Amino acid sequence: MPWRRACLEAAALVLAGGALGLAANLVRSDPLPWRAAAAYETLVPCPEPIGEATPLDPHDPALNDPRTVLVSALNAAESRSLPLVPRLIIPYDYLQEVAAADVRQVAAARAARVVVVGDGQRPDSGEQLARELAWRGIRNVFFVHGGAPALAAAHGGRP
Repeated sequence: MPWRRACLEAAALVLAGGALGLAANLVRSDPLPWRAAAAYETLVPCPEPIGEATPLDPHDPALNDPRTVLVSALNAAESRSLPLVPRLIIPYDYLQEVAAADVRQVAAARAARVVVVGDGQRPDSGEQLARELAWRGIRNVFFVHGGAPALAAAHGGRP
């Protein structure tokens, strides 16, 4: 029975390795503790740079207010198909922080409100961009609830 001998040899190696590791820890000047001094801190979910942004109904008249800056979180081609023309296009990538230059562009608009329109999916890229802009210091930030599809349905355009 060669498998029995292989199991015994493996067990002997594990025991010998464990004994050697314990002996090495005992002779160290700063031995590793048997137990952690404090409980491990686990961050779930990971902290995110997120501020507060308010959902805005796609029928809200504020969307047509000249003091509103409409920001698209979609790519350029998708942004061109929106029924309302965005003043700024900042394609949102969940894996990258919004560029400081883009944040400065939004701040330079000096708008009464910033409204971000995204893809309307879960999570909505518009909501995520709006929350990141708010976290970065932009005030009066909103996002179109339902994103581009809701905006298209409300304003007779295609998403």
